[in-house]
Amino acid sequence: MAMVPQPLLILLFFVSLLSIVNSSPSQHIQIVDAERRIDLTSHIIKVYLTLKVENLGTSAASEVLLAFSPAEVEHLALLKAAATSGKRKKKTYVPLDVKSAEQPDGPNGTKFFSITLSTPLSKGETTTLEVLYILTRSLEPFPVEISQSEPQLVYFRDSAILLSPYHVKQQTTFLKTPSTRVESFTVVDPTKRAGTELKYGPYENHPPYSYSPVLVHFENNNPFAVVEELEREIEISHWGSIQVTERYSLVHAGAQHKGVFSRVEYQTRPGGTGVSSFKHLLAKLPPRVHSVYYRDGIGNISSSHLRTDSRKSELEIEPRYPLFGGWKATFVIGYGLPLQDFLFESPDGRRYLNFTFGCPLVETVVDKLIVKVVLPEGSKDPTAEIPFEVKQHLETKYSYLDVVGRTVVVLEKRNVVPEHNIRFQVYYGFNPIFMLAEPLMLVSAFFLLFVTSVAYLHIDLSIRK
Repeated sequence: MAMVPQPLLILLFFVSLLSIVNSSPSQHIQIVDAERRIDLTSHIIKVYLTLKVENLGTSAASEVLLAFSPAEVEHLALLKAAATSGKRKKKTYVPLDVKSAEQPDGPNGTKFFSITLSTPLSKGETTTLEVLYILTRSLEPFPVEISQSEPQLVYFRDSAILLSPYHVKQQTTFLKTPSTRVESFTVVDPTKRAGTELKYGPYENHPPYSYSPVLVHFENNNPFAVVEELEREIEISHWGSIQVTERYSLVHAGAQHKGVFSRVEYQTRPGGTGVSSFKHLLAKLPPRVHSVYYRDGIGNISSSHLRTDSRKSELEIEPRYPLFGGWKATFVIGYGLPLQDFLFESPDGRRYLNFTFGCPLVETVVDKLIVKVVLPEGSKDPTAEIPFEVKQHLETKYSYLDVVGRTVVVLEKRNVVPEHNIRFQVYYGFNPIFMLAEPLMLVSAFFLLFVTSVAYLHIDLSIRK
């Protein structure tokens, strides 16, 4: 067999490499304009990204890639996208599918997500995409410990230039802080600050994977309320009610509190001390709630206010003590709901629960959320439909007068934000004859007790006549 000269092998390698690069999607798509608006007013960071995308290739493009750094992926709670058209007042939004994508050419551990276009983008065409992604635990308190009288300062790290696998023709980044107090920020010309807004750009003609790190140090005294674990138990009774029990393990995830706590100073100077602490939480409950209770390990807590109407219910709760950085509280909220508002029957005869997923507390991050749907005894073939990915499995629970136990659908998700508070459904089959099981058991028990009492009264247990 004839040997191929080494220079020819090297030439063939570079030709093949060049063909791979030219076939990469980053060579066919260009971002004409990119605008990012980063909301830092809470401890939950919301990023609104607008991309005007153009296809420069000869073939149609069916997807657009988004690039994220490993740190962003670790704290990414939600990512969704939509295609827009029309002017501002008459914009139309078409939701698009977003999924994780594997790309071997990403530098420094860059992770990718793919947006599938509803209509492939032909050569020379442009489209506008609206992207929303939410980051949690991305603000670093500095200093990490503060006293009762000090405000809370935090760091935010990002890039002035959009991390993208495509060439970006023009881009601008806006950062909105909760107050005008900004200790320092990285300058990447042109940079402009006005009030609570910090503007980076516009920047022009940056190649793929450009990155320019920035660091912003600012004051943020909003409550850093994080629920380390929340277990929601939704128990269905076909006799007319739904009972919801929620067990919370709450922590203040901001700068750690140092020194001693003075309640006198806290109450006499409410606006000048403990500004980063919080003592009130608002829970948005379904309408028509009843039998509401709020308690902890000690007992019932009376410091709560419930406001209800036909459309919503709001429960304002107050822990036994204000929460400073690093402090924790555990408590339970329970309430009842009318069955007809949440339980329905599908056309195929199966019954299904239509309830809200997520945490009822406003502006709260949940590290671990467990939702347990307890079905009536005798239910079979349960299935859950959730609009996002969760872990799920089945358990069995025994309650009063149960014989075979109740099927429990367990749904588990991590890094939950308020945007996850959307409807989900649990379908199951049920034979109405099982509704007679508990009444028959009660009737049988009373009948047996009555027969035993009669027999006991008529039996002569004396030793001799």
